[in-house]
Amino acid sequence: MTEAIPQQRKKVLVVSAHPEPRSLNAALTAFAVEHLRAAGHEVRLSDLYAMKWKAAIDADDFPDHGADHRLDVLAAHEKATLAGRLSPDIAAEQEKVRWSDAVILQFPMWWFSVPALLKGWIDRVFTNGFAHGPAVPPPYSEGALGGRRALVSVTIGARESAFSDRGIHGRLSDVLHPVQHGLFWFTGMTPLDPFAVYGTVDLPEERFEAAKREYGQRLDGLFTDDPVPFRSLVGGDYDHEMRLLPDVETPGTSGLALHIRPTA
Repeated sequence: MTEAIPQQRKKVLVVSAHPEPRSLNAALTAFAVEHLRAAGHEVRLSDLYAMKWKAAIDADDFPDHGADHRLDVLAAHEKATLAGRLSPDIAAEQEKVRWSDAVILQFPMWWFSVPALLKGWIDRVFTNGFAHGPAVPPPYSEGALGGRRALVSVTIGARESAFSDRGIHGRLSDVLHPVQHGLFWFTGMTPLDPFAVYGTVDLPEERFEAAKREYGQRLDGLFTDDPVPFRSLVGGDYDHEMRLLPDVETPGTSGLALHIRPTA
């Protein structure tokens, strides 16, 4: 019998966004934290509702911004980030991201997107000068946050078939493209296929137990599973206008799937 090779100890940031501490999302968050720690990993948790996270960007994010000056958010982000002068709550979350080897986002799908509080975490934490911009490596490559893995864990009230290729809601990979490609891959993180629990309006106990088993397997593969093979901006597939070159895709490919490399 071959002895199992222990996993290398890694650092994982779990970001959770649900207002109810007895919710399915809270249960999945607690399960992930416990499962990862049992596997020997170090875990930090940002429970955005428990933290009373401020979602909106405003002048308070920039302690050095003068009240009589127009707020140019992109420029203010870069200036404050590079000077180490962001508000303390933003700086603390950026430190967690820097510390991490992987980031997990746990949230319910609301109106085909992330909850507003999680969107506010993304808006305020992934600043110009930290996650993107001329001061860091180019996007859609091993960029500013390269070397980190990323996983979405999402709960969905609808049935799985509604998010299929012919489902009325569209493919889940397309619905989550703004997070998977526009957040993770844009900033250099390596996204895995999302983990989703469907039909969550009234989830029976046996399905919850099955979901935990499946989630445990995905967590076990957080650092070994094959990632989504998004194309790199610097890999020769795009021209100088950031448009995909002709005829590099598999015939018949269209839409957002164009930006995924063909696999054998």
